[in-house]
Amino acid sequence: MKKIILQVVLAILVVFIGYECCQSILVPEKFKEIKQVREERIIEKLKDIRSAQEAYKSVYNVYVSTLDSLIYFMKFDSIRIVRSIGSLTDEQIEKGMTEAEAIKKGFIIRDVVKVSALENVDRFGKDYPIDDLKYVPFTKKKHQFKMGSAKFKTDSGLDLPVFEAKVSNMIIFEDLLIQYETNVLEENGERIRLKKYPGLKVGDLLEANNNVGNWE
Repeated sequence: MKKIILQVVLAILVVFIGYECCQSILVPEKFKEIKQVREERIIEKLKDIRSAQEAYKSVYNVYVSTLDSLIYFMKFDSIRIVRSIGSLTDEQIEKGMTEAEAIKKGFIIRDVVKVSALENVDRFGKDYPIDDLKYVPFTKKKHQFKMGSAKFKTDSGLDLPVFEAKVSNMIIFEDLLIQYETNVLEENGERIRLKKYPGLKVGDLLEANNNVGNWE
């Protein structure tokens, strides 16, 4: 009887060890897949924020500090574009006339006009759900990106406008921490060790980095 009990216990132990070994392989791989899907969506949203911020700066020469103000700008404000009226004819091209010469002689007219920001800024359009710009994907509108703007003083004394928008991994994977907390903490630890932000971020308040994202 003792021998049978021992065999059963050993069998259970073997199954348990096998299960743990499989989990040690499958869980990181599954987390990697989820991480890729989520990061791709969030990166696209951060690129949209960057595009909107750059449009705002083209009008006001600074970056805006709040997402609500940025959304308001995109919904109700305008940007300036250069409209070209006329073009070089085949005959003018054959004679070697340049576009600059055509403008000088009045054959082509350049005019600056105001147009809707939402409908004319790259990555947007009239059907873009602009009110959702502030929400972090996969959080069911529970969380918004953190954003701020500032002035960065260069070594030459210039004050350059800067901004950043970001979301931490703890927010990105908040609903999955029960299953993947170890993986998230390992990811954060590695990012912190490399002195990098443990999440996704575009721009930076402490340096002028040309508004690059930390995924680029």
